[in-house]
Amino acid sequence: MLARGTTELAPIGRADVERVAQFLHEHLNRRVSPEAWAAAMVPPWTFEAPNHGFLLHDGGEVVGVHLAFYSSRVIDGQQRLFCNLGAWCVLDSHRSQGLRLLRALLAQREFDFTDLSPSGNVVALNERLGFTRLDTATAVVPNLAWPSRSSRARVVTRADEIEGLLDPHERQLFLDHREAAAAHHLVLVAGGEHCYVVARRDRRKNLPLFASLLYVGNPELLAAHPMPVRRCLLLHLGALATLAELRIVGIRPRLSVMVPTPRAKMFRSRELRPESVDYLYSELACVAW
Repeated sequence: MLARGTTELAPIGRADVERVAQFLHEHLNRRVSPEAWAAAMVPPWTFEAPNHGFLLHDGGEVVGVHLAFYSSRVIDGQQRLFCNLGAWCVLDSHRSQGLRLLRALLAQREFDFTDLSPSGNVVALNERLGFTRLDTATAVVPNLAWPSRSSRARVVTRADEIEGLLDPHERQLFLDHREAAAAHHLVLVAGGEHCYVVARRDRRKNLPLFASLLYVGNPELLAAHPMPVRRCLLLHLGALATLAELRIVGIRPRLSVMVPTPRAKMFRSRELRPESVDYLYSELACVAW
């Protein structure tokens, strides 16, 4: 534990989860209940995380928080350790000390870092600290309830059926994220092939009317049979439109419009290439806001 004046910096342990969750509910996003914050801070996948992020406290009261989501991934045949930077909130009275939280996280040099929902001010700060922007060019396409003209394509949403359709790698992804609060799973099946899709319900201009695609296992199949998936996202998530990053879907969807200012996503690594970074094992899968 380090101290400067009366404000102390400490890792977030299991014993801190409830009070950190209450702090984030009160000071960052009241749409997310304290119970939901607490559940999100302990991800469903298996990994011995060193902490849940870092906190600042003053006189025993939490005055700042920066969450972190840790995982171990196999990238190009090598095991890599990831730290996804999550919610960052500091009271105005202690704003000058907020950077201590980020520096404590980045001091864990054994990890590759991702920041998949940085705010405008944080983007510039991250760039100064060595983060690289991902190409987040995004198309928005309406979700329609029209039935598919193709009798060869269907969408599976039942968990027990999904697991049976996936190969070992994607089955593990599914099992790791099955209980993640913001991750919604479906499998498009057509012509003897399948496409595993993970989506989240998203907001734009404070309207929860969008679906964002976090993972697409077979972009070519999705491009060939998009309508059943869009119809599923409309009926199951209430999403009137889908936000499809081209780096995730590969091919710009028909009838789509490009988003003029897509949201930034960033990573920091000495070795990883942008194409090795995805959006699973992160705050985007765990926190439904």
